Amino acid sequence: MRSKRKNVAWPLAGAMLLALSSAVSAQQPRAQAPAAPAPTVAPAPAEAPKETPQRTTASYANWVLTCDIWTGPPPRKNCEIVQVVQAQAQGRTVPFSSVAVLRPVKGQPTKLMVQVPTSVTLSTNVRIQIADADPGVAAPFARCVPTGCVVDFELKDDVLKKFRAASGNGRITYADVSGREIVVPLSFAGFDPAFEALAKE
Repeated sequence: MRSKRKNVAWPLAGAMLLALSSAVSAQQPRAQAPAAPAPTVAPAPAEAPKETPQRTTASYANWVLTCDIWTGPPPRKNCEIVQVVQAQAQGRTVPFSSVAVLRPVKGQPTKLMVQVPTSVTLSTNVRIQIADADPGVAAPFARCVPTGCVVDFELKDDVLKKFRAASGNGRITYADVSGREIVVPLSFAGFDPAFEALAKE
């Protein structure tokens, strides 16, 4: 019996800080003896404002290179290339899944993360293929957060080479909470120049 497959159609496309203040009151001693001076409380040092990073973006077909830059000290820069898949929900277009490739670190495999909605079967691996005939790469879900479940892939040199050579539509497959296979399209158009630009950041 063939398993039902659900395809996700797509067009391409913190936390608040609550400050609490407390009043300090001092009680005066009883009358007869001279009143002791009220204790003084040194004001708490003002919290340094959190730095908002500057963000730069550049588009490469269906991939977007994003860099967040903090001037510091110390200065920091986080970059990744991202592809977001959208879906229709209650008549609105909303993000369904995202794929992000982190800036490569010399001597380590390239990291790729996929995030999908939380209704997943954790015992079933997530698979990425560049084409139907491609066996692809598979990995288990690593963690779930309120916004979705995440799987981490290590793209070894041979897999990364295949991804960079691809230019068509691949796919991501996983099982939802009912065991049904979900297929999410993944475009490789622009992946190679986007990754090249990421590696230079």
